[in-house]
Amino acid sequence: MFVIIGIVVVLGSVFGGFLLEGGHMAVLFQPIELLIIGGAALGSFFISAPKSIALGTFKHVLHVFKGKEPAAADYQDLLTLLFELINIARRDGIVALEPHVSKPEQSATINRYPNIAKNRQLAYFICDNIKALLSEGIDAHRYDDLMRTDIATLHHHAMIAPGAVTKVADALPGLGIVAAVLGIVLTMGKINEPPEVLGHSIGAALVGTFLGILLSYGFVGPMASNLEYQAKAQQHMLHVAKEVLAAFNSGFSPMLSVEMGRRAIPDDVRPTMEDMEGALRGKK
Repeated sequence: MFVIIGIVVVLGSVFGGFLLEGGHMAVLFQPIELLIIGGAALGSFFISAPKSIALGTFKHVLHVFKGKEPAAADYQDLLTLLFELINIARRDGIVALEPHVSKPEQSATINRYPNIAKNRQLAYFICDNIKALLSEGIDAHRYDDLMRTDIATLHHHAMIAPGAVTKVADALPGLGIVAAVLGIVLTMGKINEPPEVLGHSIGAALVGTFLGILLSYGFVGPMASNLEYQAKAQQHMLHVAKEVLAAFNSGFSPMLSVEMGRRAIPDDVRPTMEDMEGALRGKK
């Protein structure tokens, strides 16, 4: 929703200000300039990115419009799920978690928390790292290192798409200049035309520079920043799960393990201890 609001504000401010100054929108309507800039940007992106990166980036860009940042309720669900899994392990032995982590999509416990189950990366992070405990005992420090490596790898991969979009944003002003130069070249061929014809032609050429800068700093660059924030928010979720699992492996009680995870949640979306106690009541 905020992305749509931002787009409307950018367009309204730029073009609305232009109209208030007495400008005419017809002057800015230069589809060929947009074709040159957009086509060159797309082509340069294909040159710079392997097929897997290009397709993955297009998929990630859609998350700008439909992505949802984690709320306090999502973190509360995450901690409650982990609390339930740890209780199963404490009550019936860690082997009792095998059906849940082997096929998480079929686990009634995991599917009670749809926001976590739909976050496949987070769900599989939890399951994979519980599987590591199922396979054999592992030292607490080595287990913590294992999960840190997992998070770092996932985050590195998540940052590829924002990096690729940022490179496109960086290229757009230069490509706008390319479009403007081509317009000036065409204008030079009309040097014998009346001033009003030359003025219109030069204005059309300058629109290329305008579009390149507007697209870069008004749209594509902010989209890259949005994807970065989403990747960091996902990293926070993984880090919280890591803290709970690490505490569990160190022998702490389910309640204290969850509390260690709660302390790793950013303050603006951190559930209170009272909220967690209410959510965990009856889960023991």
